[in-house]
Amino acid sequence: MARIREAREKQVYPFYREFEAGGIRASIDGRPLINFSSNDYLGLTNHPRVKEAARKAVDTYACGLSSSRIQATTVEHALLEKRLAKWFGFESCLVSTTGYQAMVGAIVALADKDTTLILDSFSHACILDGSFLAAGVPGRGCEIRFFNHNSARSLERILKTRERKNALVIVEGIYSLDGDRAHLKEFIEICDRYDAPLIVDDAHGTGTLGTRGTGILEEMGLEGKVPIVVSTFSKTFGGIGGVLLASGEVVEHVKHTARAFLFSAALPVPIVAAASTILDMLEEDGPALVTELHQKADYMRSKLLGAGFDLGASNTHIMPVMCRDERKTLFMHIALFECGVMMVPITYPGVKLGEERLRVNITRGHTQEDMDTALELLKTYGEAFFVLSGEDLGPMEQD
Repeated sequence: MARIREAREKQVYPFYREFEAGGIRASIDGRPLINFSSNDYLGLTNHPRVKEAARKAVDTYACGLSSSRIQATTVEHALLEKRLAKWFGFESCLVSTTGYQAMVGAIVALADKDTTLILDSFSHACILDGSFLAAGVPGRGCEIRFFNHNSARSLERILKTRERKNALVIVEGIYSLDGDRAHLKEFIEICDRYDAPLIVDDAHGTGTLGTRGTGILEEMGLEGKVPIVVSTFSKTFGGIGGVLLASGEVVEHVKHTARAFLFSAALPVPIVAAASTILDMLEEDGPALVTELHQKADYMRSKLLGAGFDLGASNTHIMPVMCRDERKTLFMHIALFECGVMMVPITYPGVKLGEERLRVNITRGHTQEDMDTALELLKTYGEAFFVLSGEDLGPMEQD
C-alpha cells in the first residue's frame, strides 16, 4: 500500500482510470486517447454488426439470465458451442462466463491426488489460482511443480521426477506480458513420451495466429495434437467469456464437476450474440483480418527495434517496451498519456524487479497514423528517460 500511496501522491498512479469511451479509441477525463494496451486484436469490438447483434439479443433475452448454465442455457449458447468446436477443430466446446473461470474450473475438475500439475514459470494468474485451488481440495490435493519458462529440458526433468502417478502440463500459446510463443512442438513430443496431457491457454493466439485465426495450433500445424485448449472472448471476440475445447468426454466431465462453472451466472446472451457475430466475420474473412494485423505488427516491430528499443523475447503483436526501472516506466506512461497515447505500465509484482515495461499491443484497428504518432512519442521520451538501448544510465536519481 505504501507504493500505491506514494504513486498517487506523485500523480503517477496509472491504474483504474475511468473510461468514458473504451476500445482502441478511448476517452478518459474528456481526453481522447489512442489505446495501445487494448486486447481487441482484430478491432471488431465496435463493429456495427457486432453491436447490432447485441442489441437484438437484449430485446429477446434481456441483459442477463439470472441463473447458472444448469438452468439458464439458451439455444444461442448451445449453437455457439457447436460452431466454436467446429471452427477450432475439436469434438466439443463449453462456453463459460470468463476466461479466468474456464481455466480455474477445468484445472480443479481435472486434477486430483494422483496428479502432478506442471506449469510454466511465467503462467498467468488464472493457471496459478486454479492450480492452488486444486492443491487445496481436501482429500484430492494435487502436487504443483514449475519448469523454467519455455524450457523443454526443464519440463522433461520435472516429468521424470514427479511424485504423483499422473501429470497434467499447462502452458500458454502466447505469453501476455512478454509476447513470446510457447515451444509447443517440443512440449507435445515430451508430453506424449511421458503420457502427460497438455492444456494450452491460447487466449492471445485466438484470432491472431494461423491463417484462419484459430490460434497457435493452426499456425504450427499441430491441429489434433493437443487434447485441451482454453481461450476467451475478452480479446478477439470483443466481450467477455471463456472457451474450453476438448473431447466430448472431457467437456461433459468439466460441465458437471467444475464449481467455477456450475456456481456462476450464465454468460449474458447479448455477449453470446456479439461473439457469434465476430465468429461469422472470421469465417467469412478471417485470413484477410489476420494478415492485416500481422502487417501492422511487423511494421511497428521493425520501427521499434530500429529506434533501439528492447522488446524482450517478443515475437508476436504483443511488444513489451522494456524500461527495466519502475520510475522510468511510470514517467514514460504519464508522458505518453498526456500526449494522447495510452500504454499501460507493468511493474512489480506483475513482473520481476528490473523487468518493468510498457505494454504495447498492436491491433488491426490501429491506423498508420496511430502507430507513427506513438513511435515518435516513444522515441522522444525514450531518449529523455534513458530507455533506448545503449542509453541506460541506471535507475533515475531518487528525490
